[in-house]
Amino acid sequence: MAVASKNIPAPDSVPVRRALLSVSDKTGVVDLATALAARGVELLSTGGTAAALKEAGLAVRDVSQVTGFPEIMDGRVKTLHPSVHGALLAIRDDPEHQAAMAEHGIEPIDLVVINLYPFEAVAAANASWAQTVENIDIGGPAMIRAAAKNHAYVAVTTDPADYADILAALEAGGGSTSLALRKQLAARAFARTAAYDSAISAWYARTLEIDAPNQIAFAGKLAEALRYGENPHQKAALYVTGEQRPGVAAARQLQGKALSYNNINDTDAAFELVSEFDAARSATVAIIKHANPCGVASAATLGEAWDRALACDPVSAFGGIVAVNRALDAEAAEKIASIFAEVVIAPAIEEGAAALLAQKKNLRVLVTGGLADPRAPGLTAKTIAGGLLVQTRDNGVVDDLELKLVTRRAPSEAELADLRFAFRVAKHVKSNAIVYVRDGATVGIGAGQMSRVDSSRIAARKAEDAAVAVGASEPATKGSVVASDAFFPFADGLLAAVAAGATAVIQPGGSLRDKEVIAAADEAGIAMVFTGMRHFRH
Repeated sequence: MAVASKNIPAPDSVPVRRALLSVSDKTGVVDLATALAARGVELLSTGGTAAALKEAGLAVRDVSQVTGFPEIMDGRVKTLHPSVHGALLAIRDDPEHQAAMAEHGIEPIDLVVINLYPFEAVAAANASWAQTVENIDIGGPAMIRAAAKNHAYVAVTTDPADYADILAALEAGGGSTSLALRKQLAARAFARTAAYDSAISAWYARTLEIDAPNQIAFAGKLAEALRYGENPHQKAALYVTGEQRPGVAAARQLQGKALSYNNINDTDAAFELVSEFDAARSATVAIIKHANPCGVASAATLGEAWDRALACDPVSAFGGIVAVNRALDAEAAEKIASIFAEVVIAPAIEEGAAALLAQKKNLRVLVTGGLADPRAPGLTAKTIAGGLLVQTRDNGVVDDLELKLVTRRAPSEAELADLRFAFRVAKHVKSNAIVYVRDGATVGIGAGQMSRVDSSRIAARKAEDAAVAVGASEPATKGSVVASDAFFPFADGLLAAVAAGATAVIQPGGSLRDKEVIAAADEAGIAMVFTGMRHFRH
């Protein structure tokens, strides 16, 4: 049953006479407290915050003096007391609340400055169970929620970034806060406690290996409000979740205008793909357009890999996203700069390369500090009408799979290397996905078709177009291998690949007609291996 409201109007202006400060992150708190004290605001505090303020020469009243009860149980119990929560929750224009405050000697608190125990950081550091649980804040969220609920009279902040705004508001308001500001601060406060609880529940689910918890929450912190979403009539923003994973969300942007929604989506796709390729083995370049690769290649140098990746589909590469798996060097940077690209993302960048790309003022250049681990666990989510589809990240890696030979002819060592390369790429191509590879480079990619046969044909047609563009006598699919992200439901898709010139195939297997497909491969004299793992990407 809902609690009834007394409909007492909130005052616009509330003088700040008493402030409670209790922070884990002490950034800026001494300066804030000094400015408050200069306005005659009484300072209440607890534990380490009180000690820091006293050390700065400020007059501070310990909360234990207000409650008449000492901090106990290693500080677990200090603010959970009616003298604190009554001071935060009282409706000051309600006669009954006024009487209760007078009877119990409760003085109102007008400003609450709290940030929480660093649970997220401790959990991310893989601390012990006991240490992680000890960093679950209880009193902090209770006070934040109490103050935010009673924003009619109390201003609350959980973020040092708010301190300047609060001081400016006090200056403008003659020592008072406005209702508009208190509402904004309350909204931020509830968002913070929601995110905090989300992190805690996610940690429990992850640690206890609960695959489908009864309730789930996702939290993120605003990194940037974007100009618009996929289309100009859509609103969008980028939020970071705190996952310790190199990529576009945590990257450092060296130059160029702000990233758009589509830039971020495509750059994420590019970097996740290129992270599949071990930089110690070879240099790899991936070119992405509309979240699909239009060219991927590995070679001894990034410059050579760029040439081979671009050759796969030079038309689609225009205006694309470029990702590399090694520190970007000047040779590769000069080649990339020769065409129009939207974004370049790399784990690092050499000085000469940065100087070259700096001449392209609108080109965004991102540095991640490392590659994303393709084997790392994690969750992904997709919205649907009225719900969320949540799944674990596709962290299957072809190098970890035992490939099953199903045809009379076995692939050669060179074919086997290309088959693994093709399957790595196919994992990052929209289904239905077909990827032709020859000598460590894609030579034809078919993506997102309703029919796997159409994907095979489109990929082959792109290879034909690329051959015509460079005056080659035949498309590069002749003598290539081909990967399919899922099984061939009929032999026709495989036969289309054979017609394009493929000599070996890698696919998950598992079709009711596998025997027909295998028989067709044997009749064509090609090699085929099954992975037993599918890589649908929708």
